[in-house]
Amino acid sequence: MKPGMAPPPPGEESQAVILPPGWQSYLSPQGRRYYVNTSTNETTWERPSSSPGIPASPGPQRSSLPPTVNGYHASGTPAHPPEIAHMSVRKSTGDSQNLGSLSPGKKQSKETTITINCVTFPHPDTMPEQQLLKPTEWSYCDYFWADKKDPQGNGTVAGFELLLQKQLKGKQMQKEMSEFIRERIKIEEEYAKNLAKLSQNSLAAQEEGSLGEAWAQVKKSLSDEAEVHLKFSAKLHSEVEKPLMNFRENFKKDMKKCDHHIADLRKQLASRYASVEKARKALTERQRDLEMKTQQLEIKLSNKTEEDIKKARRKSTQAGDDLMRCVDLYNQAQSKWFEEMVTTTLELERLEVERVEMIRQHLCQYTQLRHETDMFNQSTVEPVDQLLRKVDPAKDRELWVREHKTGNIRPVDMEI
Repeated sequence: MKPGMAPPPPGEESQAVILPPGWQSYLSPQGRRYYVNTSTNETTWERPSSSPGIPASPGPQRSSLPPTVNGYHASGTPAHPPEIAHMSVRKSTGDSQNLGSLSPGKKQSKETTITINCVTFPHPDTMPEQQLLKPTEWSYCDYFWADKKDPQGNGTVAGFELLLQKQLKGKQMQKEMSEFIRERIKIEEEYAKNLAKLSQNSLAAQEEGSLGEAWAQVKKSLSDEAEVHLKFSAKLHSEVEKPLMNFRENFKKDMKKCDHHIADLRKQLASRYASVEKARKALTERQRDLEMKTQQLEIKLSNKTEEDIKKARRKSTQAGDDLMRCVDLYNQAQSKWFEEMVTTTLELERLEVERVEMIRQHLCQYTQLRHETDMFNQSTVEPVDQLLRKVDPAKDRELWVREHKTGNIRPVDMEI
């Protein structure tokens, strides 16, 4: 409400409050009491003092934030009648407080917030207990709001940037796992090739009897085992290596989009914060000018008229309105950044769980294939075991003798 405007219809006045001459009490549409000087049309949230001096001019005041549910505001309607209002889902930072002095020379109450790198946090000395967004788990969305000092330099790294680095590192680890499996496949293929080559070797091919049959089976088992390892390597490629390599094909590109989006919101927040600081400085200057002119009038050091005082008061009020508008725009920017941080960090959390689960499943597939390979390899050795148990030198000798014998009559000594 600005000077020059007609006062609204009076609300229910408190009978216990005695106001100075010329002041009346009214209720805002939200039910909050404010005061109007019927002579100057100036307004203030604070009850005017009956002590001598110039009545307080209405300065900007932050709206009280509504109760929170799991860290979020249930609503964002401001408690005061200014025109600018926005829906806020930021965490509650405590009770309402003044953004600037409400009257010349009035000291600001103890701050309940602190701004670090253009982000507003509860002040450590007055910080109310904040409920975590996901209190039952260590979620990304609860622990990466502040910036961290960069170990490589003097600057800082945003908490969100640390999450992105973790995701990109996970992507790289997954790629390296795929490359590891590829090396395993090469070893299997080379091993199968050498086994097949060795199975064709002609060494000891002339061994006979039951031992010869067992030896022939040893060489054949190498050929069968080579086939088993070729199948194992093929399944490793299709069921382990390829899925690991193809998972999140455009992941790095998507992460860059997230990075740019959150970074742009932080830049906008920094810009809004700079506007707040500029408006705060302008309000201080306007209040200082009003105080100086008021003092000059009181001690009659100047010919300034009451109209000059009213003009300075209007400028002070306007500066307060500008500051309130800048603060509201800043809060909107911070709310937007907050919302996107929560949404994006939860998505990164989901992607990380998905990545780990996917790798775990495919490594389980690797071990299953390896067990199957051992089982098939065992089946190639079983015929060898069976033949080795049947090796019988005596039987072999009998069969050989029957086939190659030349006569069973032994020679005797010659008689004289």
